[in-house]
Formats: sequence, structure tokens, C-alpha cells
Amino acid sequence: MDENILPLGHRPTGEAKRNIPRDLFLHLLAIVTLYWSSITFVTLLWQFINYFLPDVLTDIYMYQAKFELMRFAVSSLFIVFPLFILVSWFLNKIYRKEAIVRESKIRKWLLYFTLFVAALIVVGDLVSVINSLLGGETTLKFILKAFSVLLVAGFVFGYYLDDVRRETPTKLAKPFAFGASVLVLFAIIGSFFIIGSPATARLIQFDRQKISDLQNVQYQIVNYWQKKEALPNTLSDLNDPISGFIVPKDPQSNTNYEYNIKDAVNLSFELCATFNKEGNNQYSQTRAMSVPVPVKGFAVDNWNHADGKICFERTIDKQLYPPLNKTK
Repeated sequence: MDENILPLGHRPTGEAKRNIPRDLFLHLLAIVTLYWSSITFVTLLWQFINYFLPDVLTDIYMYQAKFELMRFAVSSLFIVFPLFILVSWFLNKIYRKEAIVRESKIRKWLLYFTLFVAALIVVGDLVSVINSLLGGETTLKFILKAFSVLLVAGFVFGYYLDDVRRETPTKLAKPFAFGASVLVLFAIIGSFFIIGSPATARLIQFDRQKISDLQNVQYQIVNYWQKKEALPNTLSDLNDPISGFIVPKDPQSNTNYEYNIKDAVNLSFELCATFNKEGNNQYSQTRAMSVPVPVKGFAVDNWNHADGKICFERTIDKQLYPPLNKTK
């Protein structure tokens, strides 16, 4: 019978009782945090590559997404990676006191499963690289992404392959922890130069909401023209208690957005707001799919702006947006 499951009274004298639930919890937590940290670190590396090597085709739809992914990766690494280091340190401390824990089947199974997953990732990554090269994909962006996956998976595979074959804890534990911590720290610090500080992120959120409001108001102005064959004199004319539309205010200053009629005959007007930061594609790209854009010649950079007070001039095309009573 396995001595690990013998009643306490039947154990050899002086042998400590195994804490199976503790061991299972700590080993599972170590593996899960390892996977989570590795995936989010690769995600962060990929977003660096996307930022410094932009792709015209994918960036039309993914400009804002890469910032969101970068923030999530940084948030995860802030919490999960230190937890992984802490749990690993605590397990090594237990191994020195209870050698039998290091040889437990729980640990062995989890480590071999980790090696299996890492090996599959390395093989799959290499197959993907060769397949893409044969297909003519030789861009630096693709090569760097493939290399980042190979680097992280190979790093994990090499370390745990060395560790699982040893009877005593590997001496690479401290260098592994130090090296990984330095890489993660540099990646996190570097990310702040791209995504900015929390205060900057809040200012950008205000700017994004202002663009969304102006897009909505713009749509309502065109809708007003199509129904009444005239531009509204003021933005308050757009308020409709039946449909529930109320003209939004600047969320930061709680003041009204500026609206000026430039040419009533030619249906030219402008909408103005004050912005905190320079903004380019990130607003229109995330909104263009869901918000009707009632102006001729709309492009993904339709809402580009500098910081400060900016006015967007628009002219309604009467042929594209004729009065509704003439379309029946």
C-alpha cells in the first residue's frame, strides 16, 4: 500500500503527513499562472510589433484593439506574473523541507503536460513559419511574431525539461526568475510609452466620447434635413422626446458642443469640440461599422483632430440624402 495514504497511526515513525490538498492547489496555481503569464507576455510582444510595424489592411479595424490588448496584457502581468514567482518560490521552499513533494505524481503530470504543450507550440510555430515562407510571406512583422512565440515557448520548455529530470531543485530557478522578471519589467515599462499613463488614458476616453457624440449629432442633423428640408437653427432643435434623443453635452466640461451653419443653402455646417490629445484613426475605425455616417466622401480618417478646439466642417449631399418626402 502507498505510504502516502496510510492512516497516521500506521506511518513510519518520524514521517510527516503529506498535505495533498495544499500540494495540488500550489502546483495547479503555479502552472495556471505560468500559462497566463506566458500568453499575456506574447500578446504584449505582438502589440509592440503591431505598433512599430503597422499594417494598412489590418490596422483599419484593429487600431484601437491593439491598445486594449496591450492594457489587458500589462494588467495581467502586473498581477499574475508576481503571483507565479511567489508560488514558485514557496514551492521550492517546500521542496527543501519535504523532498517527497517534489517527486509527487501531481507535480510530474503537470510538468510533463507543460512540456507537451510547449513542444506542440514550438513545432506548430515552426510549421507555420515554413508554410508562410513557402506561401511568399516574408515580412519582418510575421517573422518577429513567430520568433516571439518560439522564444517564450522554448524558454519554458528548456527550463522545465531540465527541472523535471533532476532529483533536486535546479540551480537555474533564481536566474530563470530574475531573467523573466527583467524581461517582463522592461515590457511593462515600454508599454507605458505607447498606451500612456492612467491619467492620459482617461483624457483619451473623454476625447473618444466627444467624437462619438459628434458622430451621433451629425447623423441627427442629416436626419433633420431629410425630414424638414432645412438645417436645424440650433442643436436643441434636434431634441426629440418621442424618440428619446437628447443632444449630448461635452462629458468633460458639461458644456454644449458648438454648432455653426456655414451655408444654409448648400447645407454646410460645422461641429466643434475641445480635445485633450491629438487623435487619428482610433475613433472612426471603431465607430464606422456601427454608426451611420451621413456625409459624402467619408473615410476612416474623417475625425482626425489635433488637441485644443477643433471644428469639423460637413456638407450634406442632397442627391445622396434627399428629403424623405421626395423618395416616396
